Amino acid sequence: MDSLNGFVVFVQVAETRSFVAAGRLLGVSASAVGKSVARLEEKLGVRLFHRSTRSVTLTAEGTLFLERSRRILAEIEAAELELSQAAAVPRGRLRVSLPLVSSLVLPALGEFMRAYPEIELDLDFTDRMVDVIEEGFDAVVRTGEPADSRLSARRLGNFRLLLVASPDYLARRGTPRTPADLRRHDCLHYRFPSSGKLESWALRQAPGEPDLQLPTSMICNNIETRVCFALQGLGIAYLPDFAIRDLLADGRLEPVLADHVGRTSVFHVLWPASKHPSPKVRALVDFLRARVFPAAKAKPGV
Repeated sequence: MDSLNGFVVFVQVAETRSFVAAGRLLGVSASAVGKSVARLEEKLGVRLFHRSTRSVTLTAEGTLFLERSRRILAEIEAAELELSQAAAVPRGRLRVSLPLVSSLVLPALGEFMRAYPEIELDLDFTDRMVDVIEEGFDAVVRTGEPADSRLSARRLGNFRLLLVASPDYLARRGTPRTPADLRRHDCLHYRFPSSGKLESWALRQAPGEPDLQLPTSMICNNIETRVCFALQGLGIAYLPDFAIRDLLADGRLEPVLADHVGRTSVFHVLWPASKHPSPKVRALVDFLRARVFPAAKAKPGV
């Protein structure tokens, strides 16, 4: 501990450029500060300060040692914080921004509330790209690859977008064989609330074919409506696989143009970058990773 105390005294003198000021901040005499620095210099075998009656300045060796000392003390402080947080019970308000895919996250968030009753969830569902730091969010769930260097990220899992319709609809209207066949079908579309634009259907077409102008039999701004209308045989919908997995498994919906639909995406949970996130953020990240895509195996180091 004497060695550690020597680091602390040295850094304080280096930052204040005064034995008296350093002693005042540390609650010891200037004489005690001087003796501590002298012992450290003797141990290291170098002179750390140039001393005069008017000033205290760092030597070249002292400047180098200051950088290392600050790093050592920062690591010790971080370790203490990490250990204290590890023992803390996650609690407090947790503000989270989520995409408009409630069917994916609500079951997991319900379990989270039961597991952490001292955390107050403040959930904001939007398709808008929020500024996590400027708007004061503790965490966000987003699709796509992270692009903000101010944020830490963990992968939750991948999903595919599929074209689907009910067996009844396909029996009445026929099954499309090529993307161009969709021009003769009822198409159920999604509009992004924040931009007003329709979601494009990523379809593989033969080279040179013009972009498809798809019919718009219905437009809405959520997943649930499109799933409901597709089940009622009202048209073909473009939906994420996690929202219709059970409906595909029991045959209530069938994939359409499976060889022509190739879009995949990924969900991440992100939060303001920090070596040691708060217990409530760490609890949320771990919980979502374990339960949103339980069958998915996260990549090492992601």
